[in-house]
Amino acid sequence: MSTTAPALGTFSVRPLDPMADAELLHGWVTHPKAAFWMMQDAKLHDVEREYMAIAAAEHHDAFIGLHDGEPAFLMERYDPKYVELVGLYEPEPGDVGMHFLVAPTENPVHGFTRAVITAVMRELFADPATRRVVVEPDVSNKAVHALNEAVGFVPEREIDKPEKRALLSFCTREQFEAAVGGEVR
Repeated sequence: MSTTAPALGTFSVRPLDPMADAELLHGWVTHPKAAFWMMQDAKLHDVEREYMAIAAAEHHDAFIGLHDGEPAFLMERYDPKYVELVGLYEPEPGDVGMHFLVAPTENPVHGFTRAVITAVMRELFADPATRRVVVEPDVSNKAVHALNEAVGFVPEREIDKPEKRALLSFCTREQFEAAVGGEVR
């Protein structure tokens, strides 16, 4: 599926190839702007290992996001019943967990990250089984909280994960459609 954002271009995703994409990802996840990704000190083999584990996982998938056909972001989709949030909340049928990371750039474009999260959400809601998207960003990541709110997420509560204090937030299909205007196809 692809999404076109006025004046920003076309966004799509493809499955991540852990070996072929590791060098690209390594540059993204170790960049200072990716501090909340918690891989600042990762070596190339650490990135390969992490994404090979995700590729082998039954309830976790990773994708390279493309902007006009060029790699521009990382998207992860997971089942919170089995990954990331086990025991931290009561999952509902149709819940899908999500992470995203925009590639660092020397020339930021106004509205780009919001277009990325919108494209990610459209991709997730393109599956009719997805009823609600769940996120758990670091409580101190104010920039992502604002982006989440812009696409319809509503914070529920803070939770303690092994690696961080997180803000558990949810976005239903209806909340997303109301926030971005229009139906998800």
